[in-house]
Amino acid sequence: MKALAISDIELGFLYNPQIAQRFADTQIVFSCGDLPYYYIEFIVSMLNVPLYYVRGNHSSKVETTTAGERSAPWGAHDLHRRVVRDDSGLFLAGIEGSLRYNLGPHQYTQAEMWAMVLTLTPQLLLNRLTHGRYLDVFISHAPPFQIHDMEDLPHRGIHAFRWLISVFQPTLHLHGHIHIYRNTTIAETRFNKTTVLNAFGYREFELKFMFGPNKRPFYVPLGPGGVPIQ
Repeated sequence: MKALAISDIELGFLYNPQIAQRFADTQIVFSCGDLPYYYIEFIVSMLNVPLYYVRGNHSSKVETTTAGERSAPWGAHDLHRRVVRDDSGLFLAGIEGSLRYNLGPHQYTQAEMWAMVLTLTPQLLLNRLTHGRYLDVFISHAPPFQIHDMEDLPHRGIHAFRWLISVFQPTLHLHGHIHIYRNTTIAETRFNKTTVLNAFGYREFELKFMFGPNKRPFYVPLGPGGVPIQ
């Protein structure tokens, strides 16, 4: 299945009616935070596919538009502190926010991040027992510790995320938060069996089940125009 991941910055060619043609074969969308609700809603309405999201540290608790006030984007699924099985058969989980550095919303200490990750583990263990694998895609706003992160406190990686992908080995860990300004910035890293992918702006990829729905899917990166990267 073809997937689209978005994060942190609004892009004119996505916030455009032509998105329906350019991404016509997209089957699922992941939003990794710091995007306004109207932007997410537009993508949902134009592509008409499931969109799963977490909030970033700059996300508002309430967003006011011409349609009124709301605390969540219409038509999208909040993954924060949840483990779900998508209709496609993918097991998904997510954690919002970044490390706490001021009094803003959606910020947590390392200990709070650990507590939230540990609340996911019973369902992950049940997934393994009933379906043979723990998790396929983990989405967060902040990156895992020492993978794509930075030294300053706001952009420091999360220890609990690194533990989660080490133990439960999802196919993908999608995150945002780390802005990419140079083409030399590392945005994709293989960590054990997990591909960690910075979704800043947008990323296209495929998830393929080679041996049936109860087997682990594998990740295929896509380049411009949705063409597989060799």
